[in-house]
Amino acid sequence: MGNEAVVFQSSDPIFSVRTDGSIFAQGEGASLDEPVQFKLTASGPHTHVWETVVQLALIDRPSRQQNENEVTKDEGRVAERKEQKEAFQAPPTVIMFSGSGLNRTKGLRRQKRDWVIPPINVAENSRGPFPQMLVSIRSDQDQDISIRYSITGVGADQPPNEVFNIDPVLGKMFVTKPLDREHRSSYHLRAHAVDMNGNQVENPIDLYIFVIDMNDNRPEFKNQVYNGSVDEGSKPGTYVMHLSAFDADDNTTANGMVRYRILSQTPHSPIPNMFTINSETGDIVTVAPGLDREKVSQYTIIVQATDMEGNLNFGLSNTATAIITVTDINDNPPMLTSRTFSGEVPENRVDVVVANLTVIDADQPHSPNWNAIYRIISGDPSGHFTIRTDPVTNDGMVTVVKPVDFEMNRAFMLTVVVSNQAHLASGIQSSLQSTAGVTISVQDVNEPPYFPTNPKHIRFEEGVPAGTSLTTFSASDPDRLQMQQSIRYSKLNDPADWLSINRTNGQIVTTAMLDRESVYVKNNIYEATFLATDSGSPAASGTGTLQIYLIDINDNPPALIPKESQICERINKNVNGVNITAADADTDPNAGPFVFELPNFPTSIRRNWTISRISGDYARLGLRYQIYLEPGVYEVPVIVSDSGNPPLSNRSVIKVKVCPCDENGDCTTLGAVAAAGLGTGAIISILICIIILLSMVLLFVVWIKRREKERQTKQLLIDPEDDVRDNILKYDEEGGGEEDQDYDLSQLQQPDSLEHIISKPPGVRRVDERPIIPESQYPIRPVVPHPGDIGDFIHEGLRAADNDPTAPPYDSLLVFDYEGSGSTAGSVSSLNSSSTGDQDYDYLNDWGPRFKKLADMYGGGDDD
Repeated sequence: MGNEAVVFQSSDPIFSVRTDGSIFAQGEGASLDEPVQFKLTASGPHTHVWETVVQLALIDRPSRQQNENEVTKDEGRVAERKEQKEAFQAPPTVIMFSGSGLNRTKGLRRQKRDWVIPPINVAENSRGPFPQMLVSIRSDQDQDISIRYSITGVGADQPPNEVFNIDPVLGKMFVTKPLDREHRSSYHLRAHAVDMNGNQVENPIDLYIFVIDMNDNRPEFKNQVYNGSVDEGSKPGTYVMHLSAFDADDNTTANGMVRYRILSQTPHSPIPNMFTINSETGDIVTVAPGLDREKVSQYTIIVQATDMEGNLNFGLSNTATAIITVTDINDNPPMLTSRTFSGEVPENRVDVVVANLTVIDADQPHSPNWNAIYRIISGDPSGHFTIRTDPVTNDGMVTVVKPVDFEMNRAFMLTVVVSNQAHLASGIQSSLQSTAGVTISVQDVNEPPYFPTNPKHIRFEEGVPAGTSLTTFSASDPDRLQMQQSIRYSKLNDPADWLSINRTNGQIVTTAMLDRESVYVKNNIYEATFLATDSGSPAASGTGTLQIYLIDINDNPPALIPKESQICERINKNVNGVNITAADADTDPNAGPFVFELPNFPTSIRRNWTISRISGDYARLGLRYQIYLEPGVYEVPVIVSDSGNPPLSNRSVIKVKVCPCDENGDCTTLGAVAAAGLGTGAIISILICIIILLSMVLLFVVWIKRREKERQTKQLLIDPEDDVRDNILKYDEEGGGEEDQDYDLSQLQQPDSLEHIISKPPGVRRVDERPIIPESQYPIRPVVPHPGDIGDFIHEGLRAADNDPTAPPYDSLLVFDYEGSGSTAGSVSSLNSSSTGDQDYDYLNDWGPRFKKLADMYGGGDDD
């Protein structure tokens, strides 16, 4: 049909396009004083759309003939170019720059307009050869001056660099490598023209390069395996799942238009084509009935995606797997495996499984469609049984929840119905096998005897004597139908040991007097427990409790409290008596109100004391008016009687302490002592003894303090009697004789200077005596020393002792003998004692008491 089938539409209402493609102006509003640019759209009969941008501008007449492949601004035509959605290689185009701007020499000239270059289409994945020329750029001033051309932008001087380049002299632009539309679909470059000095000759020209798509990418599924599900029994047309594939090519062209189809289905049951897929959307739906999970639970479908709108000859394809799970619905009712079941249970047992019901269900195991629920619809009106479901096997376990009695029911006939946790699907009816009968037999066992009345209550007065028959506490044996057994009784718990029971008939007799006031009686009730045992094998026993309510009798006289008190010797206006209380272990009417009175004998009681009742349980005891008693303790008898019939009385003695009181009515200290029965002389004697004892303690403390002080101030000197300097020390070593002596005997020579010896008085031969000089002063330890000062005190005493010449030992040189100058003393063992000549031993008397014995032996007198 040619252009007749094309509809053109302009974005500028002033300019329109005819059917032949020519552009014309409508009305008088068209003006080309400024370049005009608008978009033009052409649509075909098959919804294909082409778009292009048209710019109209005034240009000068050409100054020279142009090549037919060149397009200049001097031709005075409208330049247009359509960008079609088809891949083609356009022949190189020559683009001419023209002077722009306003030339202001001697007058105004018409301004020259720049050209908007139509986009340049380049097919992706071109095989070359490279570099491949795209367009030629020239300036109309290149005849006059030398011009250099360059391009800038992404793909030229910006990453990715050197995809495009230009001959700087000829202005030819090239593409240097194959382009990939999926990596970059368009490029925007700018062409520049400068002179040799770098001055701009023309305004830059925008170059738009579009990469034309080629079918070079297969469709890609997001997943290789897709999982979906559909209920069994679904109707045709039921949605199942969705698959999608992505094609990196242009999706507005056939290169990126993907279509889907099913290649295979596994298994082919019930037919090979149970599903279909929407070729455009990828939705899978059912196309046939007959989905049954119990027959086929899963389908595997291979889906193919093809571009080029599904053209298998030219399109690229890919496949994916769709796994469709057929989900279960409750289309199979549970069926019991038998019409009748049976079981047996011992009587009086609970939580016992007596029968096991088995069921078959073809639905999905362990799902609500499979889980069984059992109900007893008849045969158990008392609710003795329940049916629990085994979560693993789905069996029904008939369980006893309430004890059964053989004597009451020997057998049960139950009717049981089973259903699922989920309701049956629409149109599915219950099976006749969902109902069954269950027969349960009850086994007789030896049951323990039981007391019909338990606990049993009886009433008796306290004080009944031993041997009194109280009651017969008998038990019954429930096994009365098949077992004839005897019962024996025994006592299980009798806290006070007051009762006994007959072993055969259960008669209870007292063995001691019953006392209501006993600690074993709580709230007037005494409780005992008895045991009844049958003669079965094995024997069974039951317990019964007997509660005896003891009726009170008047068997306890009242008592008075307190037993001791005190009162002032003279009647005080505030305190004039002692309050006393009567207490009785019995209860009403055998207790209060009480009667208080003083005895007639001795007569001094009524003469000095008076008693008055305050209330039924309280009275006041006091001195009579104008009666004065010496301080002391007085025993006042008081007779108190209860209200029993007959009443019981008790004579109680109250010790009343009479004492002088202060103004508040309290006994004074002295008065309390006097009231204790001590006279004035005794009190004075006690006080004197206390003073003497305190004095002795004080003197002892003073003596201890003085002795401690003397011990601290005593000099660190030893008594001459305690001088131990001349003791003979035994070392338990005898040595090796004279040859075992290797001493320097020159040390025993008499020193040259003997002035300190000569100056000694006659008869004194020792120089290790205590010097006669003033004694040194030692530090005194404080009475209460600080623990940290003990070490300092010890060191100060040691330093004083080291520097004290009067302290023993007296370190002076001892002269034992003098044999002349230069003589060497021989061994001591070689010295022979000689009795020739007289020797004066009187100097031994000067050596102290330790040498007294020696002085008596040698310096005694004429008898020696």
